[in-house]
Amino acid sequence: MYSPLRYPGGKSRLSKFIGQAICNLQIHNCTYIEPFAGGAGVALSLLLDGVVENIVINDYDKAIYSFWRALKQEPTALIEKIQSTPITIEEWHRQKEIYVNSTSYSIDLAFSTLFLNRTNRSGILTAGPIGGYDQAGDWKLDVRFDRDALISKVEKMAERRKNIFVYNKDIISLLRNYIPHFGNQLFIYFDPPYYKKGQKLYKNFFTPTDHKRIHDVIAQEIQVPWIITYDDVDAISELYQDYTMRKFDLTYSAANKGTASELMIFSDIEFCPTPEQMIAQKININFRE
Repeated sequence: MYSPLRYPGGKSRLSKFIGQAICNLQIHNCTYIEPFAGGAGVALSLLLDGVVENIVINDYDKAIYSFWRALKQEPTALIEKIQSTPITIEEWHRQKEIYVNSTSYSIDLAFSTLFLNRTNRSGILTAGPIGGYDQAGDWKLDVRFDRDALISKVEKMAERRKNIFVYNKDIISLLRNYIPHFGNQLFIYFDPPYYKKGQKLYKNFFTPTDHKRIHDVIAQEIQVPWIITYDDVDAISELYQDYTMRKFDLTYSAANKGTASELMIFSDIEFCPTPEQMIAQKININFRE
């Protein structure tokens, strides 16, 4: 796990699958794009494992964007805060106040995002602290805040920051106004907010109209290879009925320790890794008919 962020519904275990898809497409010096980056687990794995040359991380949530921007522009300041900030319930309240009241980028907002992500239940920024406000639970506030591990992750990414591009754009603006500047050696992985549970998990959840808007711009304007993952709901199956889609099971931990049925939608099924490739690369995804 390369990402410092824990993320609801995180898809980092799709890294090998998407990496094999990019290899099948023979995209040289690939720029890999995540318009809904969140924890950016797949992007960071592909970059640090040498599968792609550059990654584009975009998130419309100002707090998440601020963390990635700080990692790129101010990694030393971020590391200093990781090293020196006490992990106490008093500090949790202080960081929560920074998070709630910040409206623009700052290193303080960037760190508060990381702090709350590592000390809140399931990594959800709007959730309560691990162990409860009185810290009477079996798990305490610092159980997910391993300073040395977090610093190591930030340092590794800082070494490649010239290959990391960070944006805070609306999805339509990103696709129309910014992505064209990266040429055509591209692969895009769309992981929009869940259709059904998005309001519970994300600050910037989408309405059915928003999901339709994403579909329309992808269908009408995107000419490079892409994959989309969604929760398995009829509305999404109907919306993307003109594309090949596969159902798969994904284990996640945000308020649910079980498995969730997901949809993977392809711009073209031809680049999908074969069963033989999945076995050879030890890609553990349970596709269902």
